[in-house]
Parts: sequence; C-alpha cells; structure tokens
Amino acid sequence: MTEAEGYPGVGRVLVVIPTYNEADNIRSITERVRRAVPSVDILVADDNSPDGTGAIADELAVADDHIFVLHRPGKEGLGAAYKAGFAWAKNKGYDVVVEMDADGSHAPEELSLLLDQLRDHDAVLGTRYIAGGSVHNWPMRRLVLSRGGNIYIRMALGMPFRDATGGYRAYRMPVLDAINVDTVASTGYSFQVELAWRAYRQGFRVTEVPITFTEREHGVSKMSGNIFKEQLLRVTTWGLQARKDTLLSMIGRKPRQGSTWP
Repeated sequence: MTEAEGYPGVGRVLVVIPTYNEADNIRSITERVRRAVPSVDILVADDNSPDGTGAIADELAVADDHIFVLHRPGKEGLGAAYKAGFAWAKNKGYDVVVEMDADGSHAPEELSLLLDQLRDHDAVLGTRYIAGGSVHNWPMRRLVLSRGGNIYIRMALGMPFRDATGGYRAYRMPVLDAINVDTVASTGYSFQVELAWRAYRQGFRVTEVPITFTEREHGVSKMSGNIFKEQLLRVTTWGLQARKDTLLSMIGRKPRQGSTWP
C-alpha cells in the first residue's frame, strides 16, 4: 500500500490535534507525527488561539501537504473541537480518526501501536493504567484523582476499560457515525468517557493498548477542577439512568431517554 493510500490494513488516517495557545508545542508535535507515521494526515483544529498557534499551523500546512488547519471562531471546549475535526474527516473521506493532544503528552512514536490494533478492532483506547502503560511528571494528587476517577467510571457504568478518560485513541469512521457524535453533550474531558461508553454500549470491538503519558513541558494544562466535576456529575447521571433502564426492562416497561442520556 502506498503512502497516499493510507496505513496498511487500516486505510486513510487523520490525526486531529485540537489547539488553544499551543504555539510552543505545535511545531514539535506535528514533526513527531510526520516522522513516526509518514502515511497519516494531520488536522490542527485551532480555537482562534491568541498566541498565534493558528498562524504557525498555517505555515506548517503550506510546507507539508499532509498537514491541514481548521480555524474555529473561539474556545468552545475539547469536545466541540473534536466534533468539528470528526466532521471534517468524514467530509474528506477518511477511514480512521485519531485523537491526540498538542502538548506532547501523547507520544506520536506510539501511534502505530494504536493503528495496528485497528486491523482487528473498531476502536482503540490508549491506556495509562494497564501493564506497559505509565504516567510521567504528574503530582501524586493528580494521579490519584485520575486513577480513582477511572475506578469510579468502571463501577458506575459497568465498562471494562481501565482508562476511559484518556485522550489518545483511534476510531474507525463507522463507529463515529453509529454513535452519532453530533449529539454528544459533553464538552470537556467527559467527552472521552461518553464516546467510549457509546461505542461499548453499541457492541463495537473496543480494545486498550498501553501508552506512555508525559506531562507537558511547555504551556498551561487545560485541566481544572470544574472539568473534573463535570465529568463526575455526568458519569453519575448516566450510571443512575442505566440502572433505572435495566429495572424498567425487567418489569416490561420501555426505558425513556432523557436529554442527558448519551
């Protein structure tokens, strides 16, 4: 298979990299992706970064026909940026979409690990919390919150995944079509949980591969207490609704879907 035809056994792959004030990182991350897996394309989805990230991305796109830029009007959250990137990928006829952070926390050198698994699966989650996975340069408090949050997600939703909140993952386009990404309500990091759960509930073949997560060296993290609270609230609501629907089904009543039910 030639580079123009895509990644062997997988097809045309688009790596979507949302950016907001990532001027210090965007050159490095795109260079690493291009070097690691030359056959993939990159879409920088920039939320009108005031630090000039979008202009730098434009320069990169002029110099490399595997790099594209989607200029968005303003900062609307991670989920909104990914949904716009997914729609762009569908319109351009890509077979696979990869989510990747701009700050270097997701190693492009491990991208082939995710793509190789797509030959036998519909979606692949890069996972920090299985054998072979690791987290570097995080304070203990943040690590405890992340691992504890994932344990809670497994208990609340009944998903088997060890790292439902991770942002390094790959989806075949039919998965994104089937789970109806346009209706995903989450905008922050709970967006990742909602996508994984929708794919799991619909019976797609979802697997996890270990990744190395390294905290950013440049710029400011987008994680905040409000994002964590949003995630906790949504997961709790979904878990309670799932249990309610199960009980209704047991007594022969049709479950009702509310506006917060993915």
